[in-house]
Amino acid sequence: VQLVESGGGSVQAGGSLRLSCAVSGYTYSYYCMGWFRQAPGKEREGVAIINSVGVPSYADSVKGRFTISQDNAKNTLYLQMNSLKPEDTAIYYCAAQPVRFSGIYCRNLQSDYNYWGQGTQVTVSS
Repeated sequence: VQLVESGGGSVQAGGSLRLSCAVSGYTYSYYCMGWFRQAPGKEREGVAIINSVGVPSYADSVKGRFTISQDNAKNTLYLQMNSLKPEDTAIYYCAAQPVRFSGIYCRNLQSDYNYWGQGTQVTVSS
């Protein structure tokens, strides 16, 4: 399984970015997928998670600003980030984990995920 993120960059506060995660080699029927981020000197944290049936969940810090979505035909996961704040500055990682059942609740704990991308830098200036 390979996960390749793209779309990071530098933006001013209030701006928007869309991250993409191209997934290949994934043969599982059901999964949890999500976006995590790690700021300098901080632990990696879950930002947004989505399950096989498209039910999303978000960290409180990004609710109403970020939207996670997936295009199954393109095997791509997205994170639309609006109203960006300087505290959103971090390396953003895509993660995936196969699960046994469709519609299972997916947690935003990094320990639950075995497959990771290399990360993409997002920098928000004030």
